[in-house]
Amino acid sequence: MSEGERPVVAVVGATASGKSALAIELAERLGGEIVNADSMQVYRGMNIGTAKATLDEQARVRHHLLDVWEIDHDVTVAQYQPLARAAVEDIRRRDRLPLVTGGSGLYVRAVLDDLQFPGTDVEVRARLEAELESEGSVALHQRLAELDPAAGLAIPATNGRRIVRALEVIEITGMPFTATLPDEKPVYSDVRIGLEVPPTVLAVRITTRVHRMWEQGFVDEVRELHGLVEGRTAARALGYAQVRQLLAGEIDENTAIDETVVATRRFAKRQLTWFRRDQRVQWVPFDAPDLVDRAAALIATAS
Repeated sequence: MSEGERPVVAVVGATASGKSALAIELAERLGGEIVNADSMQVYRGMNIGTAKATLDEQARVRHHLLDVWEIDHDVTVAQYQPLARAAVEDIRRRDRLPLVTGGSGLYVRAVLDDLQFPGTDVEVRARLEAELESEGSVALHQRLAELDPAAGLAIPATNGRRIVRALEVIEITGMPFTATLPDEKPVYSDVRIGLEVPPTVLAVRITTRVHRMWEQGFVDEVRELHGLVEGRTAARALGYAQVRQLLAGEIDENTAIDETVVATRRFAKRQLTWFRRDQRVQWVPFDAPDLVDRAAALIATAS
């Protein structure tokens, strides 16, 4: 980083930890703009269920990479990366502070680190997806574990999409999937701030958030999202899958709420596992009375 150049800041942590609120306050104090790193907030119309910044919040601080794609588009991190990097560069050119904010760990690293994503092969992908449909994710996971034991340990046997992608990369590159994942090599000088929330407190905050989603009209939002079924990525978003079941009469409302809470808590655990692996993240208590001051001090140290 050249003298006087501002770092890129990432605010990370689990769902419902307060990332967005902190990022907005930092942006207002330090002259910054926010680059979304939530893989579902890139979709138009998915607002309540993704806790997307409100119009008032977007009026307070400029946000980038919100509402980019329609929900029937299967967005990949490889498509997201160049747009996010362009946003960061635009913010820096105007001598503003880029704040990369979101809970999708791979999206955050795609902006900050030197990640290069292998291409895709339409025929290979289609064949593997057909095999996933006919054989199931467990069978394909066994194949992956034989070809790349490290990937087999890292990817759950239930995550068919990631299994297919790993097998596709192996077939295209001739190398283990994990061999395509780079070491921690940052693209920018950056500051990574993580919000620390005690597990019991986080569980309560998640439950509160889910109930608030329902109060804000989440069911109506999902009802009006035409094309959600066609979008395989968007359709799996937390809460949206459960509301679709509710609207189809497969489960009742209480069950939909409870299952959304459980799924979100599980996701939060995976988020924390991902972010804690990155030793560059500096953790601060989410409820510290001087939270914004402490975060700003971390940024100032790197400037």
